[in-house]
Amino acid sequence: MKWNLRMVAAQRDIWRPTQLQTVLAEVGFTPSLSKVAALWSGKPVTVRLEDLDKICAALDCTVADLMQAEPEPHLASREQEERRVAGARPNRSSVVRPIPGMGRGPRGLPPN
Repeated sequence: MKWNLRMVAAQRDIWRPTQLQTVLAEVGFTPSLSKVAALWSGKPVTVRLEDLDKICAALDCTVADLMQAEPEPHLASREQEERRVAGARPNRSSVVRPIPGMGRGPRGLPPN
């Protein structure tokens, strides 16, 4: 997820965490300045739904304005691999072949 708090705040002429704290206090949400600064400076790991609702009320926005879905880098590369043309042969360099175990001796039979 992309956290767009600073963009949404800037659209409402709020440029500093202290200004945001004042706007949040107007809707009855009084987080500490360190919590507001943490929300302001980066992508939070967690946000309580109640806090998210109050942030949206203070900034007159929706949750979709604050958070935007972004594909993970490893998922984007997987999508590129899946977009190959059906029936196309993969590059020889991209074919992964198993390497037989070395030095382990012959394999035994599976248990009955």
